[in-house]
Amino acid sequence: MEIPKTMRAMVLDEPGKPLELRQVPVPEPGPGQVLLRVRACGVCRTDLHLADGELPDPKLPVIPGHEIVGEVVAAGEGADRYAVGQRIGVPWLGWTCGECVHCRAGRENLCDHARFNGYTLDGGFAEYKVADVRYAFALPDEYDDEPAAPLLCAGLIGYRTWRLGGGESVERLGIYGFGAAGHIVAQIARYHGQKVFAFTRPGDVEGQEFARRMGAAWAGESGQRPPEELDAALIFAPVGPLMVEALKVVRKGGTVVSGGIHMSDIPSFPYSLMWEERVLRAVANLTRRDGEELLALAPKIPIETHTKRLPLEEAQTALDRVRAGDVEGAFVLDCS
Repeated sequence: MEIPKTMRAMVLDEPGKPLELRQVPVPEPGPGQVLLRVRACGVCRTDLHLADGELPDPKLPVIPGHEIVGEVVAAGEGADRYAVGQRIGVPWLGWTCGECVHCRAGRENLCDHARFNGYTLDGGFAEYKVADVRYAFALPDEYDDEPAAPLLCAGLIGYRTWRLGGGESVERLGIYGFGAAGHIVAQIARYHGQKVFAFTRPGDVEGQEFARRMGAAWAGESGQRPPEELDAALIFAPVGPLMVEALKVVRKGGTVVSGGIHMSDIPSFPYSLMWEERVLRAVANLTRRDGEELLALAPKIPIETHTKRLPLEEAQTALDRVRAGDVEGAFVLDCS
């Protein structure tokens, strides 16, 4: 196919300002990179944190988006991992140095010099995107473009959060914030025979009904006490007080994990909530291993992502609706 000189992209000039649809140059792939024609890009709460100025030191101007499904249309020198015409997925983690203490320890998600798609690198709210072939995944044939997109962040971060919460060893799992990540994690948990307890914002009856449809044994408001003590609780809402609420309902030795990149302040709480060897921890980014494992597992379950498609030019509308909690599952932009 002939590659145009310019493309449409939704651009953030400054946090706090709306995204603007622009005509910008199509990027050229460098060594180790491929050029993708973006077919779909999911809209993640992290994109909202970026747009609202809650993430430090973004590349500006920047094209957001890091749940990218695209077709390889050109390759730079040495980028022969994927063939022209192949469909691949590009997640949040876009590059690591491979040399810092964290990379050498196999913890690339903590790389001191990491670069991130849609944040410190231009992302997928555009018709074309360059990507490092080392940080891209082959996608399961079972998933079309739109349902595959949320797997690339909501799925991957959700999976890592679930793993750090105890993974398969958990019997009773709490999920606070039943959105894009929550509804995917619930399916992973149910596949492993776990009992899911879903917590939504007060008054969100529709969210609670959605959670029950996705297999939750119980669904209620975030301040409620579930009918059983939990082994672990995963937090996907950026609300610091939820960490304390979750500590109150996990058993002795239980674990509370935040899967978010940003959260409001966690209020003080009595030491007794943690004294019985409860664990409070957070997830930072993802590793390529997380991606490989989740994308292999997804078609076995099979994970069903609930999505709503919007055209590229409605990316700001999608962000506004995510902010308002007005989405069941995830928005996906049609970038073709």
